[in-house]
Amino acid sequence: MTSGDGAQGSIDRIDRGAGVIGVFDQERAEAAVHELLIAIGEDPEREGLKRTPHRVANAYREMFAGLYTEPDEVLATVFDEGHDELVLVKDIPMYSTCEHHLVSFRGVAHVGYIPGESGQVTGLSKLARVVDLYAKRPQVQERLTSQVADAIVRRLDPRGVIVVIEAEHLCMAMRGIRKPGATTTTSAVRGLFKTSAVSRGEALELITR
Repeated sequence: MTSGDGAQGSIDRIDRGAGVIGVFDQERAEAAVHELLIAIGEDPEREGLKRTPHRVANAYREMFAGLYTEPDEVLATVFDEGHDELVLVKDIPMYSTCEHHLVSFRGVAHVGYIPGESGQVTGLSKLARVVDLYAKRPQVQERLTSQVADAIVRRLDPRGVIVVIEAEHLCMAMRGIRKPGATTTTSAVRGLFKTSAVSRGEALELITR
């Protein structure tokens, strides 16, 4: 919620219809970061850390903004173009947060679809926005890939959807196995791209070109 002077309140509630789809509690987040600093042996009152709980809470509000917005609504605007061939947006920059360690994974998403019988298409930027909103949640890459594909199926009723995400996971690069530069590729195919090897091959060829 926002106060009268435009400043952020302590708790954000974003409503869709009669229900709340997400809550961000600024004060609780700041208190949690304060306690975490103590837990790792730091002094949250020293000069460099005094504002850290506030900064981290603000960063998390932004990084997890997808919890407070319904991504499907982004695709509500469509245009009657009578288009019946592949629409593909490649190399969409993507940043997300691994839900297991709360560290980042980043990469690119490729999103394509073949419009349904109506020939309706959505704005190209809307596809990137859907990726962004699902990415701005605690995630695993496999689920993120499927969520983007399923949102397009629900809202656009296309004949086919393909989503490919390539990402580097910092939980693999900076801890544990420590393999910087290793990338993970996931895909989700729906409709014609699942049933037709030819259509799927054409899309994958364009993605990797």
